[in-house]
Amino acid sequence: QVQLVESGGGLVQPGGSLRLSCAASGFSFSYYAMSWYRQAPGKERELVAEITSVASTNYADSVKGRFTISRDNAKNTVYLQMNSLKPEDTAVYYCNAKSGWQAYWGQGTQVTVSS
Repeated sequence: QVQLVESGGGLVQPGGSLRLSCAASGFSFSYYAMSWYRQAPGKERELVAEITSVASTNYADSVKGRFTISRDNAKNTVYLQMNSLKPEDTAVYYCNAKSGWQAYWGQGTQVTVSS
């Protein structure tokens, strides 16, 4: 019964902010690296941000300084704080959990940045 459930997506104006959440269950969350991917229409799915089991982080160049990934192991939840949003951030955002050769995906949440 592994589940990754994203929430927090929606429509926001350029320059605005949004916080995505991914609630995990059914596996040992604290031992998994967590990440956010996104996929825009006509484009490949790309890694946006990741956070390891020891809280090391990595970001795509396009979001550095604007997005922050964090995790709360007590709540089995990973977050993506998105600031200074741009139209090119528009995509479906997916939560991912990985440990060794095993990986899980959420269903995705739509983020639309438009005036």
